[in-house]
Amino acid sequence: MVPLPSFAYTDADAEKQRGVRHMKLTATGLLLLVALIFVLATWAKNSGAGPWAGYVAAAAEAGMVGALADWFAVTALFRHPLGIPIPHTAIIPNKKDQLGASLGSFVGENFLSGDVVRARLHALGIGSRLGAWLAEPAHADRVTAELSTALRGALTVLRDSDVQAVVGEAITRRADNAEIAPGIGKTLEKVVADGAHHRAVDLICARAHDWLVLHSDSVMDAVEGGAPGWTPRFVDRKVGERVYRELLRFVKEMRDMPGHPARGAIDRFLADFAADLQSDTDTRTRVERMKSDLLSRAEVQDVIASAWSSVRTMIISAAEDDRSELRLRARASLLSLGARLATDSRLQSKLEGWVEDAAVYVVTTYRSEITSLISETVASWDAEHTSRKIEAHIGRDLQFIRINGTVVGAMAGLLIYTVAHGLGA
Repeated sequence: MVPLPSFAYTDADAEKQRGVRHMKLTATGLLLLVALIFVLATWAKNSGAGPWAGYVAAAAEAGMVGALADWFAVTALFRHPLGIPIPHTAIIPNKKDQLGASLGSFVGENFLSGDVVRARLHALGIGSRLGAWLAEPAHADRVTAELSTALRGALTVLRDSDVQAVVGEAITRRADNAEIAPGIGKTLEKVVADGAHHRAVDLICARAHDWLVLHSDSVMDAVEGGAPGWTPRFVDRKVGERVYRELLRFVKEMRDMPGHPARGAIDRFLADFAADLQSDTDTRTRVERMKSDLLSRAEVQDVIASAWSSVRTMIISAAEDDRSELRLRARASLLSLGARLATDSRLQSKLEGWVEDAAVYVVTTYRSEITSLISETVASWDAEHTSRKIEAHIGRDLQFIRINGTVVGAMAGLLIYTVAHGLGA
């Protein structure tokens, strides 16, 4: 296990330690004062000063005993009193690791319990508080901005090559596993039934007519080039012109006559093809083979992979633009969610249940890791620095124990002496 950083002793700790030293001087001064009083009272008693000297001497004596006992107890927490290695002293330096383990166990048993976490979270009313907070436009703007920053950061960290490989592989695998012929057939059947393909036929006929008008020489040359070599050239030319005129007339009629027989033939062909795509095994097999061949082409894979770059650029641009549709919709959704959470008790209960379940799962599943963090952290601290730091934080209050011990001891001694003297009298 790699050692954790030691418990640093800071300038603030040194300032607190100066306050501890001041209180130590006060407590020690009080001890010296009662010791002086004891000496003077004992001298006065032996000199026949009167009964009062005995009372004062008894009170001062008990005060010294109380002060010394509490001095020993307080000192024994941090070091050996007077440097003497008395058993069960210097408790914090010697028992630091055990204290850390005990602290970890205490936290695990009393704070990381599922019932405690659930009860505490339920008492907070997270749902209604979050709803009221999100319903404020300023807060919704802040959350939207933070989400946009996080989204940009995540997209910046991701490597394009990795994402492209994942996207390409996912799309290809999904396309390979899904048979597309029946879906295409159903779509084509609906298109033909609705006559939606007529515009495509109109466009093709119009473009074909325009092409024929512009390339008449090419058509006639093609016809002449396919004629037998023994026919006269002028005959070939006449045939080419006749073929061109008939072809132009045919295309023009198809363009201008919605009820042209050729259009009907196209409708019947498409309807039959749609049916074959759905029910004919041979047709479906051919379509699947074409799909596989198409997907395996490098050009198609490049297009699929490059789609991520376009999507990434689009998302980053939208996230950076305060007025983009993405951010406006996100803001509107947050405001709507906040309004619902603030008033809908069922939604509040559902959200709070999710939060409670998640928190309980974390503390119950990772309780040992959390408690070991406490014990291992304490174990990594330097014993001397730990003792000094703890003393700097609580030593001032501990000195009041010495002061109180002196005062309480003196009062107890005075009471005991008074009772004993009264009974003896």
